[in-house]
Amino acid sequence: MVQFDSKMTKGETDSSKSRSSDDSIVMEKKQLKERDGWKGRLDFIMTCVGYAVGLGNIWRFPYLCYKSGGGAFFIPYLLFLLLCGVPLFFMEASYGQFSSLSPISVWRMCPLFKGVGVGMVMVSAIVCIYYNVIVAWTLYFLFMSFRAVLPWSTCDNEWNTENCVVGVEDTLNNPTTNSSLLASLNSTMYNSSMVNSILLNDTLGQSFNLSAFNGSLAALTNATAIITGKKISASEEFWTRHVLEITEGINDPGTIRWQLLIGLMLAWVFVFLCLFKGVNVLGKVMHFAAPFPYLVLLVLLIRGVTLPGAINGIKFYIVPKWEKLADYQVWGDAALQIFYSVGMAWGGIITMASYNKFSNNVYRDAMLVPIINCATSIFAGFVIFAILGFMAHSANAPVDKVVSQGPGLTFVAYPEAVSKLPISPMWAVLFFLMLFTIGLDSQFGMVETFISAVMDEFPHQLRTKRTLISFLVCLLEFVLGLPCITQGGIYVLQIMDWYCASFSLMLISLTECLAIAWIYGIDRFYKDLELMLGKRPHAIWGIMWRFITPSIILGIWLFSVITLGPVTYDKKSYPTWAVVFGWCLGIASMLPIPILALRSLLTEEGTLSQRWKKLTTPLESWGPSQPDDRERYLASLNKSRELVEISYSKRPQSNDDSGVATPFLST
Repeated sequence: MVQFDSKMTKGETDSSKSRSSDDSIVMEKKQLKERDGWKGRLDFIMTCVGYAVGLGNIWRFPYLCYKSGGGAFFIPYLLFLLLCGVPLFFMEASYGQFSSLSPISVWRMCPLFKGVGVGMVMVSAIVCIYYNVIVAWTLYFLFMSFRAVLPWSTCDNEWNTENCVVGVEDTLNNPTTNSSLLASLNSTMYNSSMVNSILLNDTLGQSFNLSAFNGSLAALTNATAIITGKKISASEEFWTRHVLEITEGINDPGTIRWQLLIGLMLAWVFVFLCLFKGVNVLGKVMHFAAPFPYLVLLVLLIRGVTLPGAINGIKFYIVPKWEKLADYQVWGDAALQIFYSVGMAWGGIITMASYNKFSNNVYRDAMLVPIINCATSIFAGFVIFAILGFMAHSANAPVDKVVSQGPGLTFVAYPEAVSKLPISPMWAVLFFLMLFTIGLDSQFGMVETFISAVMDEFPHQLRTKRTLISFLVCLLEFVLGLPCITQGGIYVLQIMDWYCASFSLMLISLTECLAIAWIYGIDRFYKDLELMLGKRPHAIWGIMWRFITPSIILGIWLFSVITLGPVTYDKKSYPTWAVVFGWCLGIASMLPIPILALRSLLTEEGTLSQRWKKLTTPLESWGPSQPDDRERYLASLNKSRELVEISYSKRPQSNDDSGVATPFLST
């Protein structure tokens, strides 16, 4: 470790030892296979944008905005972006770039908190399991879109039931009466003309036209379903009865859906092909994969705003409801959305930044990527609500009756809306190709985090075996994802999503922020930044990292824990064992922090005070990876050491000097 004593002779001896040790570290790094790095100037930004912009930007943010006051939601959303999202992104990108290390190895800066990096990698590894299952769903929808008639637009498929309804809006909007149909329905369902008349007048307020049904049996089934109140859209039946073949609960897993098995295999093949050669290939892929969703969103927006009812949907999305700002739930949802969408505490930002050149302008990138991410969320909201406005107009229903989030939006509501457009297969292909690309972009970042963390921990053994490690990681994640593609797999996926990436992320991020700002030392961190950027960042960042951002993270954590109820899916409760399993998954990524810290304290030599000082002092191997950059770094340390030694030499010496080296924390 880089240490010094107040006595000049001892300081000179330590300095020579330190130089010798640093020379050996440089020689050792030269003998290793050189770590990969970005080749293009935009590789890092493109990859970070693709990583941060995920499915949540499409299926969660627009719903939250509508639910939380429309345009008024932008106020807390942007506020938390500035106070929490940007500072954490800047911090993670900075120390990742400074050290050229992945989330676990980077904690050479403060070995006591190595568990923070392990927790980050665990979160990414667990989420990778089910995230690619969602990508497999999009692949299957994409495959099924290459048809003249979209399969979720009709009720004449083998998976449809008698409750399936197509074209409900045409039936409800027709003012013409047909007594023979009413009599037929009356005698069949109620055996009473009086009951039927009351039902139609009070419930539907409209009548039926026999010519509209053309005497078909399918029309009679639709009408029956409408009157009995059991109608289910064709898109929902396609999703639940064909894609998922969903069972009644998690206790009934059913069998593996072979269509989804093929989709999951293809998804992991795509991931492997883009990562097995490292970031050299990934950077090139992201030059297409990152901007492509924006092109599709723009095309969908242009088409969407030309549809009838689109303006009503957009108004529903952005018109402010200022009274909502008095609701704490709105502020909590905004903070949570920022935390999830920007990608803090997942390890991906650190990993991607570790491939940057040491002198890259990380400050510029840290300002740019979070803003692009949040602007994407807002932009996607216009696209989604333009289509939902059209859907509401077609059904002659309020917009809030067709609004949904999560899989219900992307795999039921939106496909149904697309099926009503002219040339619907083309729009379906574009939409699901966009979802597939967005999903893969985020998946690339999480899997690369896992791979690089393993390789950086064992560089001598694994750095030359990149292809093998990538294959084994993808194979392991694929096998672990198999329970999620059974007929009851959606229940397993819901547990993982409910607990794994929620409260644990906040505690990991809080520990990370406190360890760097207070233990590694904000002054030393500023000097590291100055060495990279050529200038010292503004003092406001230090205030953010030490006080404001940790306080907000703590508040977000409390909010998430208080509002996190037992897991449910489609209003179905889970058995106790499943809830306990979910909590175990959520807690698992936090356990490495106290366990590894306690283990280090117990195994280190010396008194408790000496152990603490040693474990909170950067290792000798900490610092820039390239020899020239490392030389400048060591020169800055030596200069700071000399200044401190001078200050010590001017102080009166104590006769009971313990001889314990003082850790260099404040430079």
